[in-house]
Amino acid sequence: MNKAHFLWVDDEIDLLKPYMLFLEEKGYRMECVNNGRDAIERTRETLFDIIFLDEHMPGLSGLETLDGLHDTAPDVPVVMVTKSEDEGIMNRAIGRKIADYLIKPVHPSQVLLTIKKILDKKALISEAATVDYRQVFNQLSEEINNCRFADDWTTLYQKLVYWELELEQADNAMKELPALQKAEANSAFARFIRKSYPQWMRQGANPPLMSPALFKKTVFPAIERGEKLFFILIDNFRLDQWYAVKSLFTDLFICDEELYFSILPTATPYARNSIFSGLMPRQLATQFPDYWVDDHEEEGKNLQEELLIQAQLERKHLSPLLSYQKINTNLEATELNKHFSELERNDLHVWVFNFIDMLSHTRTDSKMIRELSADEPAYRSLTRSWLLHSPLHDLLKKIASKGYRAVLTTDHGSIRVTNGMKILADRETTTNLRYKAGKNLGYEPRKLFEMLHPEEFGLPASHMSTRYIFATQNDFFVYPNNYNHHLSYYAQSFQHGGISMEEMMIPLITLNPK
Repeated sequence: MNKAHFLWVDDEIDLLKPYMLFLEEKGYRMECVNNGRDAIERTRETLFDIIFLDEHMPGLSGLETLDGLHDTAPDVPVVMVTKSEDEGIMNRAIGRKIADYLIKPVHPSQVLLTIKKILDKKALISEAATVDYRQVFNQLSEEINNCRFADDWTTLYQKLVYWELELEQADNAMKELPALQKAEANSAFARFIRKSYPQWMRQGANPPLMSPALFKKTVFPAIERGEKLFFILIDNFRLDQWYAVKSLFTDLFICDEELYFSILPTATPYARNSIFSGLMPRQLATQFPDYWVDDHEEEGKNLQEELLIQAQLERKHLSPLLSYQKINTNLEATELNKHFSELERNDLHVWVFNFIDMLSHTRTDSKMIRELSADEPAYRSLTRSWLLHSPLHDLLKKIASKGYRAVLTTDHGSIRVTNGMKILADRETTTNLRYKAGKNLGYEPRKLFEMLHPEEFGLPASHMSTRYIFATQNDFFVYPNNYNHHLSYYAQSFQHGGISMEEMMIPLITLNPK
């Protein structure tokens, strides 16, 4: 059976016989015409898989023929073949979106390589990805069982996300396997956190990099060196989303990547306030009672971020000129872009972008957004589309053009929940689906992570008997009343606040000037 059908356009048609014989041996069919007009007419009658087009022909030139082919066969890849190495011709041909460029004399193996690159690339990549993943599958399973330390988990998580995206991009039949391995890993990760998190919270412990130490790691050294720094926090930004947008940054910066751990709960009022204050939530509630708002109160939980940043800087005896901006809309980001030159006089810029967090919350309530972000690949795609077309991308270009350094990070990630877990609670219990804080909670302890003494974990408590519980893996908390309704309403939504690799191990990217 013929694999594909090609059209070769060349006025020296007698010289093409060796190519015809070679390609026929490989199972392809090739037709030849000796001028551009016939080529255009032929494409009106037949759909070809590739058109090989000579640039130097009497009558219509190759570039003129190319214009006609774009009208009659706009989706057929065209390979330009020419004797000329003129850079101008190459640029014009590439600018008209040719698929490849061959310079005579062309060896048949070059033609075959071009065919495979155009027609078989996806299948070859998929096949190679399958072979490679099969080789590492057992190794990854062993690593899941052998992870003992925080660094082991960050390394493993990066590998799992890499393979998830690699098989997804290759549209590979095995692309479901990384998700299954990730689920297995999340189960083991929950056991690791149950054991390790209490140890990290002890006085004198040496925990991995966590939320309260983020400014110490990234901001203070730059200020002490007298550098300008842009600290950009994208709320609810996961590692896989970083991988999806990474290419937009590597064109502008040299990217230094690492992961850090969000504190629990992996929710904005706790994690982000901890970043900006440099304190655990209990310390923050004690030292700045006017700034801390309990979960059950209606008031906004992150209204004092600029004051918390100032207070943290003052404790370290640092006094940079600070510019703080919280951006909820493209219009606000556009205004920031317009006034960039005025803002440059400041030393430290802290920008918070809320789009992804808004997307995850809106997805729960909006059927349209739910359809647009139906699964993980769609969620990543929306993230990339937003960043590519947002004023943030233009701001990053300006930062890069000025040679400034930036830090890109987040306060927590999110996970797509699937399994409802019944709990009992009173009206004063927090409403988050991935964690609960309250004094009258009914649950099965073995299925979650409980903090019976919040003060030991750096968390505030409204009452003597307040406790925190956290969902793990893909679970979310549901009350018995209207259980089925809430189960169907929230299942498959992206939530945060609990314990998973996606929520806790989050990107910290230093964007260094090129």
